[in-house]
Order: sequence, then structure tokens, then C-alpha cells
Amino acid sequence: MKTLALAAAFGLLSAPSAAAQIVPQPRVPGDAVIRDFRFASGESLAELKMHYVTIGRKLDDGRGRTTNAVLVLHGTGGSSEQFLGPHFAGVLFGPGQPLDASRYYIVIPDGIGHGASSKPSDGLKAKFPRYTYDDMVKAQYRLLTEFLGVDHLRLVIGTSMGGMHAWVWGETHPAFMDALLPLASLPAPIAGRNRMWRKMAMDLIRGDPEWKGGDYTAQLPGLRGALSLLLTVSGSPLGWMQLAPDRAAADAAVEKYMAERLAKMDANDLLWALDASRDYDPWLGLEKIKAPLLAINFADDAINPPELGILEKGVARVKGGQTVVFPLSEKTRGHQTHTWPDLWKTYLSELLVRSKR
Repeated sequence: MKTLALAAAFGLLSAPSAAAQIVPQPRVPGDAVIRDFRFASGESLAELKMHYVTIGRKLDDGRGRTTNAVLVLHGTGGSSEQFLGPHFAGVLFGPGQPLDASRYYIVIPDGIGHGASSKPSDGLKAKFPRYTYDDMVKAQYRLLTEFLGVDHLRLVIGTSMGGMHAWVWGETHPAFMDALLPLASLPAPIAGRNRMWRKMAMDLIRGDPEWKGGDYTAQLPGLRGALSLLLTVSGSPLGWMQLAPDRAAADAAVEKYMAERLAKMDANDLLWALDASRDYDPWLGLEKIKAPLLAINFADDAINPPELGILEKGVARVKGGQTVVFPLSEKTRGHQTHTWPDLWKTYLSELLVRSKR
């Protein structure tokens, strides 16, 4: 395991800009319906819908083996949509960028319970299966192999929950990818403060008098409380001070965040998404990972704080594993730095070179 130096990199960084180049390649949305999907809990769905977006064209080596597919995985409460804006797609997928869509076939699914994929708010509410991260990876694998004809991945890149999925991918399908890039995640069970805030958020939803076992008819006050906890742990004090340097700005920022999230978020969907992490545990199987791996975390990430020492201990057990932990700066945004690739794309490029076959 190698920890990469950061001193030289910071002189080359520029702040993300809305003027970043937009990807000229067409984005193709789609929906795959997986029949009779069985969950780890023993529950099943006759039809599991997996929504996805692809960018670029799939290539193979002449013998049917896919050579250029990249799987991009979002975090808790997110969707493929978060990767299509200028600060992510415009920085990574454009001409000459690390994942130039004229060279790569980029697949961005909405995970189970998220976005336009099957989720509790579609109608089943609390009767929706209690899915896990293993179930989510299983559905991603079936989407790739059964519907998109992808039998190999050049790269798996994931942010937050998607980063945890990347660890699961590396253990479950060790020969399926050439490289792994988990961002803002740890390869260990969720415990300590990370589990505490999740439990408190779930308790706020389930303990709301109007939850009614998941059969509510209007969104819950408890959802606002759960989102408040998510806001508290996912940003950074320095970033918040820059965004909201006085009381009025801070109050306005909270109301803006709540208005945007409450308009899109369902209480059961968030509850199920948080609960899905309950048995996440790649720790015992890290030696199964064969692909070159680069784990990137951030010093001001309150969800995955570096002082725990978990990342370095875990990556040390991965042959070909490396870590980067970015120090606090005016360019980091706490846990959310994972979706601002202007900061870390140089290391992605290095991983692609290191893992090239």
C-alpha cells in the first residue's frame, strides 16, 4: 500500500467553474427491468426497474470482451443526475479529460431505492424489500451483463455510498474490473458516529407520529430532522463559513437546502437508503481485491474522519492499493468533495495509467 504525496498537486488545481466544458457526447437514458429479483433478506420483486444513463460507445477487443466501460456510482439519496452537470461531467467526461466520453463507455445507474429506479415511494412504501449494499451491487452487475452487454469494466468509480459499493465490487467480482476508485468511504462496517447519525435520522422518521408504519399520506416533519443531520455531517465548517459568513446567509442556506431536498425526497426512500448500510462489511475480504485500487478521502470529511486510521489499515491489505487523503483547504468541501473532481482528477488519471493492460 502506498500513500501518495499531495504537495505538488495543489499548485495545479483550479476552482470548479460553471463554465467547465459540457460533454458533447449524447446521454442515453434507459430502464432495465430485472425479473424475479431476490434480495439478501429473502424478499423478492417480480420486477425490479434499474434506471441508468450511458454516455459514449461501448468497444470490445475483437473477441467480445468489453474494453472501455466505466461504472459510476452515486451516494445515499443521490442519482445519476448528480454526475451530469458541468462540475462533474464537464470536468471528467469532456474531450481530453480523464474519462473522455469519445473514448469511454460511461454507465451511470440509479441504485435500488434511488432516482428513477424501483423504490418504496413508487407504491409499496414500507412493503418494499429491505435492500442492502450487496443487493445494490448485484443489481448493478445484472444491469451491465444482462442488459448492456458489458462483461468487463475499465474502472469502477463511486462516491460515498457508491465508494462503499466499489469496495464490494472489488471483493465480489475481483476479475471484472481493471481499476477501482472509491471516494469518501471506508472499507469497514459502519460504526461510531457514522452509525449514530444514521440511527438518529432513521429514528426521527420512524418515530414521527404521522409515519404510521410507512403508510403516511403527506411528507413528515421527521424527514426535515433527518435531512438536518445529513446536512450537519456532510459539509465542512470552513466551507459553510465561506458560503454563509453571517447569520442571515446561514439561515438562508439552510432554508434553501431544505426546500430543494424536501421537494425531491421521500421519507421512506431515505429511511430504506440509510438502513441499506446496516450490514456493509468488506473488512474481512479485502485480500480478495485484485484490481489496482486508489482510495481517496478528505481530512474535513466528518463521515469518514482520517483520525480513525481505518482507511490506511484497510488499503494496506489490498495488493496494489494506494490512498490519498486531501488536507483541509479552501478547495475541500468536507464529505461532499467527492463530487468536485477538479480537486482529484489528476489522481484518477494516474490510476488509469497504472492499471492499463
